[in-house]
Amino acid sequence: MNNTEKIVKEITEFHQDIEKWFQGTAEDRDLLYKKLLSGFSPEFKMINGNGYTVTLSAFSDWLPTVFGKFPERTVYVENIKVWHSDHHGLATYTEVQITGESSNKRQSSGIFLLHPEKALWFHLVEKWI
Repeated sequence: MNNTEKIVKEITEFHQDIEKWFQGTAEDRDLLYKKLLSGFSPEFKMINGNGYTVTLSAFSDWLPTVFGKFPERTVYVENIKVWHSDHHGLATYTEVQITGESSNKRQSSGIFLLHPEKALWFHLVEKWI
């Protein structure tokens, strides 16, 4: 798998899995929790759409509070673009979340650390559209 494929796979699978998490449809909640967090570097930080910085520790503490909280929510990404060197990658994409009749979009830019087996999220910036 080349570096572009690793990054696209990580973005796509994460959003598929977070949708399952929000809906509470995971067959094995603990396994999905571990899978969601396994894609992140320990130094991960995110600047969310509200401008707040979220660390991996804060994100991992937040996840259990939203398991099954949005049973009707769908999550998907579109317009993924990737640039990379041999060790780092930058991806931009649009994330869409729809809950009932309400939807929101955010433009996201992620920096990834590239390893032989996968890409790890290192930094993420989200802006509301």
